[in-house]
Amino acid sequence: MASSSSQRMIHQDYIARIRYSNALPPPPNPPKLLDIPNTGLASGQYTTPGFASRLARDQPLNIEADAELGMPLDLVGMPGIFDGDESSIQAPLNPPQPHPHDRPLLRPLSTLGKPKFSDSGVSFLRRTEYISSYTSKSRFESTTSRSLINNTGSRTKRVAGNVDKESPEYIKNQAEESFQIAANYLKNPTQVRHPTKRNLKLVDANPLLPDLDAFPDAGGYVTIKFMTNPVPPSTTYDIRLENSLLKPMDVTEEEEAAKAAAAELYNKDPEHYPPPDNTIEYEFFMTETQAEALAFKRKFDVLDSEKDSEEIYTQKNGAGDGCIRFKRVRAYESAFATGSAAEKYEEVIIAIHDGKDGLRQKGAYYYPIVQKSGIRPQRQKNIDKKRRFTQEETKRQTDFLDMRVDEPFEDLKGQRDVYRTEPFGREVEEEAGEASQADGTTEMKNDAESQ
Repeated sequence: MASSSSQRMIHQDYIARIRYSNALPPPPNPPKLLDIPNTGLASGQYTTPGFASRLARDQPLNIEADAELGMPLDLVGMPGIFDGDESSIQAPLNPPQPHPHDRPLLRPLSTLGKPKFSDSGVSFLRRTEYISSYTSKSRFESTTSRSLINNTGSRTKRVAGNVDKESPEYIKNQAEESFQIAANYLKNPTQVRHPTKRNLKLVDANPLLPDLDAFPDAGGYVTIKFMTNPVPPSTTYDIRLENSLLKPMDVTEEEEAAKAAAAELYNKDPEHYPPPDNTIEYEFFMTETQAEALAFKRKFDVLDSEKDSEEIYTQKNGAGDGCIRFKRVRAYESAFATGSAAEKYEEVIIAIHDGKDGLRQKGAYYYPIVQKSGIRPQRQKNIDKKRRFTQEETKRQTDFLDMRVDEPFEDLKGQRDVYRTEPFGREVEEEAGEASQADGTTEMKNDAESQ
């Protein structure tokens, strides 16, 4: 027997209320004058947002909309539209590929905004590790005291000593150890490793050596930088600059006395007296032709077999000997000067010699810099100041220099050879020795007084 519910049919209609929002934006029309009722400034309605909103609601939009609401659909020109073929108004099944410039415009909305970077799949990134005082308890902890463990077996405990890293013994040991390490690297270059770039391999190694035969009488070299261009601007390099001369000007007795007086006043009261003027004046000379500059350079080329020939000289001096003439360009003065003979090894110049010339063994030779100086054209105020001391300024000026290159005298060779055994010079070494002896004498005196 069928139930009564199966025979009864219930009919229910689905009612959906559809609303379309067609809020039009305000038209880009010029502003117009509105008849706003004057409520007075006392009411305070001009400064409230509701005052402007009420005016916008009260003013209707003057838009004349046609039957198609501004979007006409003309189906007459579409082929096959009246025959049931709607392919002309539908999207194609195989759309064309967009241009690469238009692909960023087709991104979905979910991908817009700030990009999110993920470190997944990146081999060179590692996880962030936080350092804390917490230690894992998974490691086995022995109950035996640490002192008993260190004293058992063949393990010897290193005696911790208070090592003075400024002591001469420590410095000597470290220097000898560095030489031993360098010698081992020269025997087996494959052991050399770059401190940061592990994939680099050593191609060639050169020992670092002092070029004692090239040390001048001052024990080092002076680098001078021109603050301005000494020659007229040109598109080519002037080879004469490499073989020019810079001659210090002689100081008169009046100038020396004025500097000594200024130094004495400055030492007594540096707050009220300025420091003395230690400016050094130079005269700059260059050859008139590049051929003369190259001839002057040949005189210093040890590999040139004709460097001692008299035919290299281009001029004759007053005595009839061959020379190379340099013409005065202008006067210069020092702008800054740094360094001293005691600090000559803080900066060096390194030159690589392959050893094929037979004069030196293969290695990297260093040349110490005694002083770095910068020069600028002499200022007019300094020239006027010097003319107050003497009226013979024109007599002190040198117009030409006739230069000859000869072997040094024996006394000059002796001054130069001092730096072979005493790198800082004999005077500096003697002063250091006297200071150490004075310290030792003071120490002995203190010990005697304490006894």
